[in-house]
Amino acid sequence: LKGKKPVNKATKVVEKKRAGSSMRNPGHITNKIKRAEMYGKYLKKKKAQKRQSRIQRAKEAEELGEDVEERKQAPKTLDNTREKEHTMVQMDDVEVMGDEETDEFADYFSDTVRPKIIVTTRPRPSAKLFYFIGDLMRFFPQLYYYPRKSFSVKDICEFAGRRDFTHLMVLSEKNKVCNGMMISHLRRTGAAAGGDEQVKCAGPTAFFKISNVITSSNVEGHGSATSHVPEMVLNGFGTRLGHRVGRFLGSLFPHNAQFQGRQVATFHNQRDYIFVRHHRYVFEEGKEDFKAPKEEKKEEEDEEEDSENDDEEMEDGEEKKKSKKKVKKKTKARLQELGPRFTMKLRWIQEGTFDTQFGEYEWFHKRKEMDTTRRKFHL
Repeated sequence: LKGKKPVNKATKVVEKKRAGSSMRNPGHITNKIKRAEMYGKYLKKKKAQKRQSRIQRAKEAEELGEDVEERKQAPKTLDNTREKEHTMVQMDDVEVMGDEETDEFADYFSDTVRPKIIVTTRPRPSAKLFYFIGDLMRFFPQLYYYPRKSFSVKDICEFAGRRDFTHLMVLSEKNKVCNGMMISHLRRTGAAAGGDEQVKCAGPTAFFKISNVITSSNVEGHGSATSHVPEMVLNGFGTRLGHRVGRFLGSLFPHNAQFQGRQVATFHNQRDYIFVRHHRYVFEEGKEDFKAPKEEKKEEEDEEEDSENDDEEMEDGEEKKKSKKKVKKKTKARLQELGPRFTMKLRWIQEGTFDTQFGEYEWFHKRKEMDTTRRKFHL
């Protein structure tokens, strides 16, 4: 045994069995020619395995008397394989409904209070940021721009609160592109003070990271927004935190939508990214007749019976067809994007107005602790 290492034969047998059953992805092979050759074999074997599993599923469905098409496996995505969140809100959750009836934003959703927003920037903003501010002023009703100058955020909160502004919006930028948005609720309520109506406080304050900003002028085929109050769509906010963020964003719009303007503001949450869009819709009546599939089948059967019957039955069938009511035309919905278009991601929520020293955080995004897997979402 000099110069020879002992070999475990049992491991070799296991490796051979594994190699026969499934082939490893040849990305680890350093030789380019050999890697390309093995990769072709790998794809061929993978395709054969998929075909075999598809045939096996079809056989099992036939044995059980099920439809093969209905039993097709849905593709796995990050959305339908997300980890279960214990704070997910059910539709009939009485506790959540009771909390939302008395929170800081209840008066906005009941349309007893209309929002009035002040927007400002970081000190010494670039000229390009003002194009985005102009789009926001057309997007949010009752939004007013005030220059930052040398005032601190705390001074601006006091200034805006005395002038009946309900929200403060501060934009930050990097390389002449907006990369952050801080929104602070300035209206004093008892809910912000823990339910104490005698000691009313402002808040909360949230900070969002902004990305993929596209101004209205750069949106292909964009339209011009009118002064009508848009309808609002809040989609995908499922957890307790998501409900709070959705209601916070919903409080930025008046809840007396003017439907004649046909404008919609959408906040769509997907994988904790909030996609913001602004559209105009129109319903058009098409040229083709709308027929349900059952009606079409009945008409085909009637035609077959009529062709087999005598002339008298043919006449009866024609009379029946004449007596039928006219079918409605197909109605199509068309969308035109108005802009702006951008994406938001929540970083933190703080109680009260902006306070870096003594402010208490309701929620703070800690990437290393919270983002353990790609299938973990918080909103």
